[in-house]
Amino acid sequence: MNKPRILLVEDDESLVELIRYNLGAAGFEVTSTPDGEDALMLAAEEAPDVVILDWMVEGVSGIEVCRRLRRAAATANVPILMLTARAEEADRIRGLETGADDYLTKPFSPRELIARIRAVLRRLRPALTGGTLDYAGLSMDTSTHKVSRDGKALAIGPTEFRLLRHLLEHPERVFSREQLMDAVWGRDGDVETRTVDVHIRRLRRAVNRDDTLPDMIRTVRSAGYALQIDPAQSLAS
Repeated sequence: MNKPRILLVEDDESLVELIRYNLGAAGFEVTSTPDGEDALMLAAEEAPDVVILDWMVEGVSGIEVCRRLRRAAATANVPILMLTARAEEADRIRGLETGADDYLTKPFSPRELIARIRAVLRRLRPALTGGTLDYAGLSMDTSTHKVSRDGKALAIGPTEFRLLRHLLEHPERVFSREQLMDAVWGRDGDVETRTVDVHIRRLRRAVNRDDTLPDMIRTVRSAGYALQIDPAQSLAS
């Protein structure tokens, strides 16, 4: 399994060194920057698995970085953990309302930071922590790359596997073609939106076993796709 990628946005050099050392030892890959504007560019180039974001950084403030990451399609679902010396309840609430998933007040222990990162990954990005993703009888073992539906194995290609994994991480959420392109193909300039449609058709055939089972891939007109089964279909099957 690939190491979870952490984007650390912090301008205290000694703290950066401490965090990089401990996260590296815990199995994370860390990229760091002291500058908010640079953090936004790094996240746009390749969306990290978690952002650790200091409130007070150079350039664009941490709270504004958080706001912009949440607005951008490629990073809208990336977990954000804010670090700050601000201990007041109003500041914590502001950070969470802006889009942060967790909040850690300085000073803190590296062990607590690692525990918070793993907790947010388990909650929001379970595929990165190993184990199994499940939805309505559809099951994916992220360690062995095996997929089954109702206990029967499915044959799924590597691109369809990545596409399904993203949908299983966010069941019943609608993703545009552009969002799926960013999540599955990254920033590959050769991929077009119609490529998403081709792979969705292949995934639909595999998951629905050539239309012998209720359709689990929902097409939302003018919006995109979601992993969502119609309860009426499920009851009728």
